[in-house]
Amino acid sequence: MKLSAEARALQDRLGHVFRKPELLARALTHPSIASETRPSNQRLEFLGDRVLNLVIAEALFLHDRLADEGQLAPRYNVLVRKETCADVARQIDLGAALKLGRSEMMSGGRRKNALLGDAMEAVLAAIYLDGGLEAAKPILLRLWGDRIEAAEALARDSKTALQEWAQARGMKPPSYVQTGRSGPDHAPNFTIAVKLEDGRSETATAGSKRQAEQLAATALLARLESGES
Repeated sequence: MKLSAEARALQDRLGHVFRKPELLARALTHPSIASETRPSNQRLEFLGDRVLNLVIAEALFLHDRLADEGQLAPRYNVLVRKETCADVARQIDLGAALKLGRSEMMSGGRRKNALLGDAMEAVLAAIYLDGGLEAAKPILLRLWGDRIEAAEALARDSKTALQEWAQARGMKPPSYVQTGRSGPDHAPNFTIAVKLEDGRSETATAGSKRQAEQLAATALLARLESGES
């Protein structure tokens, strides 16, 4: 089977050459364009979710050997949730290779969190079926790498923690302002600045506004807790 130019480019970004390219083609087929001869990625999504869960659980278990279940669970949850999968999908511009029906395409399907998250899981399943866990695991760990390192911080609801910090000191709640946007429409990156009433601020960039706000709040909290002005 011959892959589209977009799918071949995605294959390069993934770092895995498919022996069975039809698996990648299926992983990129949204239900809005599926047919009897062109199955959607939904079954692959089901399997990819399980591959993701296993690899992330093991990675966290090995990364922090002193953490108990109560500490590992929220880190795990933040790494496997749909928004995180969608952010990883944007990181590799998966949206550009998706096959969508006309209505889904016109409604901005290539930018939707749910759609991108589902497709990312389907792609993981395709790699797993094509090359086994020994192929899927290193790719997954590479794509999620920085997030695994930062899982403890990401698992905290940093926006709530920062608001509580400000209120405890008689300040107004912190403000969040989008200061930049880059990348194509189907894979945007948002830069968000968070600012306290006393002028202290931090910025962060991510594939979604929600994630950028959390990262900015995390950065400012770290500064405050370290005693920096």
